[in-house]
Amino acid sequence: MEKLTVTPIGTVHNEATPDTRSEDFRRLVSEIVVDPKYADGLTGVEENELLTVVFYFDRNDGECRLQLHPRGDESRPITGVFNTRSQFRPSPVGITVVKLKERKGNRLIVEGLDALDGTPVIDIKPFVRTFDTGEEINDPGKDRARRPH
Repeated sequence: MEKLTVTPIGTVHNEATPDTRSEDFRRLVSEIVVDPKYADGLTGVEENELLTVVFYFDRNDGECRLQLHPRGDESRPITGVFNTRSQFRPSPVGITVVKLKERKGNRLIVEGLDALDGTPVIDIKPFVRTFDTGEEINDPGKDRARRPH
């Protein structure tokens, strides 16, 4: 297979460290700073309550584990990496649905991002119920997780 090239569009800033517990990420507030040259791409993003953030696990040193204990917990049975959210993947890409708290220009304040401080963000997409949950929705104008008005 050919290698792919991706361009980071921004960076995560938060208080997370490699020791942050997975359950603590759910309440963690992060700031995603989007490179100013991509800021126009954020137009209208504040209409969404939920966003899908795609990021690069830049600290796994290229390590890939095809089988592992989920969350490194040896009391859990070994399973395949594609059955986990582990960073030790053939393509170290993470994806998380977050709650958008606020937009400030090229900065997004989000809750629930399970990425460490300094993590490169590859893409940001609106959470779209028809694609992201498989729900059948009759009204295509209401298929996004929009902020209540």
